Amino acid sequence: MKRIIAPSLLSANLAFLHRDIIMLNESEADWLHIDIMDTTFVSNISFGFSFTKYVKKYSNKPIDVHLMILEPDRYIKIIKNSGANNVHIHYESCIHINRTIFSIKEYGMKVGIAINPNTPVFLLKDIIKYIDFVLLMSVNPGFSGQNFIENTFKKVNETKNLIIDNYSSALIEVDGGINLGNSSILFKNGANILVSGTAIFSSPDPKKVIHNMKL
Repeated sequence: MKRIIAPSLLSANLAFLHRDIIMLNESEADWLHIDIMDTTFVSNISFGFSFTKYVKKYSNKPIDVHLMILEPDRYIKIIKNSGANNVHIHYESCIHINRTIFSIKEYGMKVGIAINPNTPVFLLKDIIKYIDFVLLMSVNPGFSGQNFIENTFKKVNETKNLIIDNYSSALIEVDGGINLGNSSILFKNGANILVSGTAIFSSPDPKKVIHNMKL
């Protein structure tokens, strides 16, 4: 299966965002990842939906949006209109998670469920058949540049087994602290998609880092 790299724009140089988007267009990156935060679910604020619309205008890659917000149901139509292809909502932020999943699908977007590092994978058993992605947070959500949590390797394997046991076609996405030291191991363990920010954008040659992560 193809190895997908989704650079996180949270680590891009926002003063030169258009330049960075064009660079990613020319790279082997597969998707562009956008984190939207509300200062409530996480103690940070990042981008809004107009930011997503701007990125969509200049990117030729699919847009992968991670909603780190409470009550994401309120914004599904808005995020669709902003150009998102994939939408990840947090298991921890949804009261009626099935309703939210099917609402996202009704708008023609693919849906992922994100879980925090301390949330067990088995909680997804009843919904794993209905989602397109499981987004495993390998850092505590809210800030870029954190160190990778080693227990994520175990959670990737647990997620893979949950998918197989329930005849699901969901893909496994991992986000946080991804670099050239752990990307290959994650792919070999069963991850399909890696979100990486600091390791890519802090490099003097981001395109090379993206290329090497896919090897």
